[in-house]
Amino acid sequence: MPQLNRQLRLKTRPEGLVRREDFDLVEQPVPELKDGEVLVRVLYLSMDPTNRVWMRDIPQYLPPVAIGEVMRALGLGRVVQSRSAQYHEGDLVQGLTGWQDYLVLHESAKGYVRLPADPGIPLPTLLGAAGMSGVTAYYGLTEIVPVQAGETLVVSAAAGSVGSVAGQLGKIMGARVVGIAGGPDKCRHLTAELGFDAAVDYKAADFKQQLKATTPDGVHVNFENVGGEVMRAVLSRMVIGGRVALCGLISGYNSAERPGDDYGILVMKRLSMRGFLVLDYTRTREAVQALAGWIRDGRLKAEETVAEGLENAPEVLNRLFDGSHRGKLVLRVDARPAIDAGRTARVGDAG
Repeated sequence: MPQLNRQLRLKTRPEGLVRREDFDLVEQPVPELKDGEVLVRVLYLSMDPTNRVWMRDIPQYLPPVAIGEVMRALGLGRVVQSRSAQYHEGDLVQGLTGWQDYLVLHESAKGYVRLPADPGIPLPTLLGAAGMSGVTAYYGLTEIVPVQAGETLVVSAAAGSVGSVAGQLGKIMGARVVGIAGGPDKCRHLTAELGFDAAVDYKAADFKQQLKATTPDGVHVNFENVGGEVMRAVLSRMVIGGRVALCGLISGYNSAERPGDDYGILVMKRLSMRGFLVLDYTRTREAVQALAGWIRDGRLKAEETVAEGLENAPEVLNRLFDGSHRGKLVLRVDARPAIDAGRTARVGDAG
């Protein structure tokens, strides 16, 4: 039975990039379990732009993380002790674990997915292409703005965790896919390795000319993750009756003002652009099964950048905003090799 649980608790609300000083690293005794509870060892944390939003004291779809609370985050863990008939030792659990080593979870808690002990794919992928990132892309392109064969789909932040899956799903559905990413290396990755039809470098001086040249028939569907100037450029290329899935507005998440020219209200209110949240969908297992199947048969390529160490979470989160990662950004909570030995896949840093 573990004795101590390390937790990162929000100390001050960051301005701009997150600092380690914005959190207190606290050690708490692990409580004794009550009937119906399980103890989950947190293995991996998902590093997501929404983590940064949750630190801000602004109206949003979940309450802001309060000062003194454990930082909210999606994670993946393994049951190490159980007093529940629904969970067994060795089960994998995905859900809101927070920035900590251990989570005490009651069997009645909503929003957690129990997975088999050996899922058949690398564990970090369960937070990326076969996890919440992939599920977001899946429902965005199947229900929010269903893409049709022959249409042109533009995906911003296309080398990131959600965008890279969205572009590949667009190809599976028969669309012509154009990705927007930062720098020639990421653009080459999209076309040479992920199968995008074209890629546009938003950092290039001729970005808008590149976008026009790669969308000669206009844009039918925009899967938007960035906002700001990138979003405005894509909207100018939309055809009459075009559809926009507003997934995120990462360009404004570190700003003291409301993000993305206040387009964030579209996400929170699910307005007609159409903003959406993956939390609206309860059929997570259905999407995960479809995504995992495409990964196994090679139609969907998964990629993770894995950093290490719970104490490094604040600095690792900043990598979402400086472009120094590719695919899904994941934090391995405990870097010691003994943790979940034999069950994890390659966890090298691909940044």
